[in-house]
Amino acid sequence: MSSTAVHSPVRRSGFGWWKVLVVGAVGAAVVNLIVFAVAELAGASLVVDDGGEEHPITVGGVIGSSVVPLVVGVGAALLLALWKPVFLRIAQYVGSGLALLSVAGPLSSGADGGTVAALSLMHITLGVAVFTTLQLHRRHR
Repeated sequence: MSSTAVHSPVRRSGFGWWKVLVVGAVGAAVVNLIVFAVAELAGASLVVDDGGEEHPITVGGVIGSSVVPLVVGVGAALLLALWKPVFLRIAQYVGSGLALLSVAGPLSSGADGGTVAALSLMHITLGVAVFTTLQLHRRHR
């Protein structure tokens, strides 16, 4: 008598790598746009002086600065994780840490307090988004 085992296919959550990237990028952009709007309503200048040249902070700049680093960094981590899964955990801490260290930029920008606070919070938001995006992928793989 031969026994034939019927294997049901492994059911995945359906939350693949590209969905993780989209959720992380959109989430970071939305939160940072809210921070931008609140800073604007609070009267922050939203202008950064860089070597005597003024650079206004725009909606497009906020979206690009929220989406591009997250997609590039998390995307690289996801690709490296195909080779060695430990890269997901490493990238969580390294990516988040780099985003938090980048708060030094706004703090030393010489902009008004509202602008510094808004930009600092945006950098922190990106760090949290990197960490949670990779955690979301780790939990649903």
